[in-house]
Amino acid sequence: MRSKLWILVSSALLGACAVGPDFKAPEPDLPPQWRAATASQDAVEREWWKRFNDPTLDALVERALTSNAQVQIATLRVVQSRLLRGVEAGARWPQVNASAGYSRERQSEHGTATRLIDLIAPGPEGEQIIRLLSDPFSVYQGGFDVGWELDLWGRVRRSVEAADANLRMTEEDLRDAQLSLVGDVVRNYLELRGVQDQLRIANADAAASADLVELTEYRVRGGLVDQLDLATQRARLAESRSNIPQLRQQEVQLISALAVLLNVEPGGLDAQLAATQSTFSLPSAIAGGVPSEVARRRPDIKRAEAQLQAATAEIGVAVADLYPRFTLTGSFVQQSLSASDFTDWGSRQWSVGPSLSLPIFDGGRRRTAVEIRKLDQQQAAVTYQQTVLRAWHEIENALSGYSAEQEHNRELATALAASREAYEIARVRYNHGMINYLAELDARRTLYQTERAYSQSNTQLGTQWVAVYKALGGAWTP
Repeated sequence: MRSKLWILVSSALLGACAVGPDFKAPEPDLPPQWRAATASQDAVEREWWKRFNDPTLDALVERALTSNAQVQIATLRVVQSRLLRGVEAGARWPQVNASAGYSRERQSEHGTATRLIDLIAPGPEGEQIIRLLSDPFSVYQGGFDVGWELDLWGRVRRSVEAADANLRMTEEDLRDAQLSLVGDVVRNYLELRGVQDQLRIANADAAASADLVELTEYRVRGGLVDQLDLATQRARLAESRSNIPQLRQQEVQLISALAVLLNVEPGGLDAQLAATQSTFSLPSAIAGGVPSEVARRRPDIKRAEAQLQAATAEIGVAVADLYPRFTLTGSFVQQSLSASDFTDWGSRQWSVGPSLSLPIFDGGRRRTAVEIRKLDQQQAAVTYQQTVLRAWHEIENALSGYSAEQEHNRELATALAASREAYEIARVRYNHGMINYLAELDARRTLYQTERAYSQSNTQLGTQWVAVYKALGGAWTP
């Protein structure tokens, strides 16, 4: 089914590349199981990270969105694209330029202008005329000129369409940067809280192991056990303590990673992210299923679509260059040799009329440019197809990973409940003198091991949940 689907998509895309510059990007075809009957544009909530119900996480995300360097760069590129679009759109209107000037001039007595005088009036009379004409004089001039290219072949219109598509590309790049930033902040935060929880469990496990070693030492001195049991318990204690430095290093690295994302100096988040009892709660499920409308919000798909539209518009620009350019021009100038006559109506001079620029021979440069633009469009079509295919796989992988971790987490929750029950039974029996302290310590260490596995699963489930929302492109509109 998938092979047939992508053969149809490929045929539609590549076939569209041959139909000309009016082609519009096709809708991304997605798996049937993604088309939920109850799908809507709000199927995935916008500020999805707030479902963790953690004020610290919310504050970190908001701060990152305003201070992250990559997001700031992407924002500036959007502004730049808007200005460039304005430059292209300005070509649709007449261009009016005003000018004014004053000059003091003198003509040469022996220049080219005197040749005609020598032919008409040779001798002393001509020389006197030349001396009179070579006297210095002033020129006062001011006016304006107008030029307007008639967009008969759509060159300007296609240029504006390409600029619009490039603007959408930068806007989707901004959304992609924001989505990646939010996902990285949430993922690192969840991993940090998971590591801090692991540290808590590791310290408690090490304390229990130390108690067990102390108890075993007493039993060795009493002759109840031999040195083998003591060495085994000491090895367990060393193993428990060996995990603590590694977890502390991970804690420092994750805080540092968050500081980089928030553009904060080292140590700037230490107080805010100090180890505390975890406050976030895991969301129960993905909201609204997985409709195709949500998948289409992925910024990479929308960017690839805009890139295809830009390439299509560039074909129209190249084709228009094959045809003549018609321009309406006009000018109005006031010119006078004296300042007092400058505003006189008789000092005016003007011109108006069309001009034609017709390409006759350029060595095939313009037609080659058209073929290059067609190849650019075909490449953009293939890129669009690959982007949709990659999105398909990313969403499926994220959903399957989240589903598998959910099942794993449920089993660990059952194991944790059983371990707690076993520890409570052991503790009660020990308090009533029914078992020794060794059995109670073993039950406690088993509980800590199960808590460690469950804590790791909670972190993994949270990061998988984030991966699903990133794969869906998020429904959050900045």
